[in-house]
Amino acid sequence: MSADEYGSTAQRSDEIKLDTPVTTVIRQRPLPEAISRYEDWLKEIIPVAQKFAGHQSVSVIRPQAKSDAYTIVLHFDTITKLRGWLDSDIRAQLVENIRPFLVVEENIDIQTGFEFWFTPQPGGKTAKPYKQFLITLSAIFPLTIIVPWLLGPLFAWLPLLGLPVIRQFAIAAAVVALMIYVVMPHYTRFVSRWLYG
Repeated sequence: MSADEYGSTAQRSDEIKLDTPVTTVIRQRPLPEAISRYEDWLKEIIPVAQKFAGHQSVSVIRPQAKSDAYTIVLHFDTITKLRGWLDSDIRAQLVENIRPFLVVEENIDIQTGFEFWFTPQPGGKTAKPYKQFLITLSAIFPLTIIVPWLLGPLFAWLPLLGLPVIRQFAIAAAVVALMIYVVMPHYTRFVSRWLYG
């Protein structure tokens, strides 16, 4: 994928580990006179995407300020399952149906790691590094207390899991999984006004 009018270059999906959780940020600019048609199209395509294996969540960020772009943020649990959706015949047909109503071709950006929870907003707004730090810290810190407490009985029941290295690995794996799959998708959405303000 190449750089587009947004000045960004999509990360190549073949450079991402196949089992890595990924987010796709899709930017589309419907024609001003086709906004209603585009909104109907969103109501049609989103339920279809949600039925695909690995789909975790979807958010639609509508145009803000001077921007006319819609930003669709899709979370999938692996790049393989994401590609299953992006390369599907049904998606190709749905995109073809809306293409005449777009100003330019859609821009697709595939991201991994925690960076995808801080996707720049329409109009170029980005989360300041200190805000990203505070949000991430405030999400991780409670988990570092709660997770060991919850796993304590398991460690007592299975002594092997209680060995220092295995215990720390299990705690770290649980914290990261909760951050990626449970906490951050909802948390960043909840604080988005402050995060991008």
